[in-house]
Amino acid sequence: MHLDLLAIAAHPDDVELTCGGTLLKMAQLGYKTGILDLTAGEMGTRGTPETRSREAAKATKLLSAKWRGTLAVPDSDVQPSRQHKLRLASVIRELRPKTVILPYWEARHPDHYHASNLGYEGCFLAGLKQLPLEGEPYRPYKILYSTAYAAVRPTFIVDITAQYPQRHKAILAYSTQFGPKSGSKKSKVFLAIDRLEDQMNQLARHYGEMIGVKYGEPFLQKELMSVNDVVKLDVRSI
Repeated sequence: MHLDLLAIAAHPDDVELTCGGTLLKMAQLGYKTGILDLTAGEMGTRGTPETRSREAAKATKLLSAKWRGTLAVPDSDVQPSRQHKLRLASVIRELRPKTVILPYWEARHPDHYHASNLGYEGCFLAGLKQLPLEGEPYRPYKILYSTAYAAVRPTFIVDITAQYPQRHKAILAYSTQFGPKSGSKKSKVFLAIDRLEDQMNQLARHYGEMIGVKYGEPFLQKELMSVNDVVKLDVRSI
């Protein structure tokens, strides 16, 4: 299968939280979308790799993605090692995505910023003709960075107002992570996921307001954007 858009992230539920609405919107526009989880999330405090795999399958259907896979990188030890980069390059050659979404390269969680480097280098290596990998050399045309976790100004924001309810369902598909915690004692260890969903929803509202809509997802690209018609640019200035 050749994809139009592939989102790569460290753990199951990362894509849903950061760019799930955008993936769904692109699928609704007729594009073939996919998700690659680098790990199975086996180091998570809640849930098991098996339960999280079932949750990911449910979320994938809710986002209308055509493909989802796991690279089987050890959770809590995502590194841009040669071994992982070559495996990722093989996936890129197989799926041949035109656009790839990666996590932003700075983050609180080491797996997230290492995932960004691993994703970029894997995409680059996939295009080396002399690399001893199966498949034809290939590189994505565009690499985007999801900045939902990052305190940086995005390059652009995608309006996900229409997709927001379904994105919310996809996030809640991870019931081990975001479901009610009834009957359990409060952990003495800070768990970011205890307030993560609320934070991401607030951020979606914040970025939506920045472009004059209800909900949005932010992205950054390293290269400049090209504009052909300055009279028809979106988002009012005054």
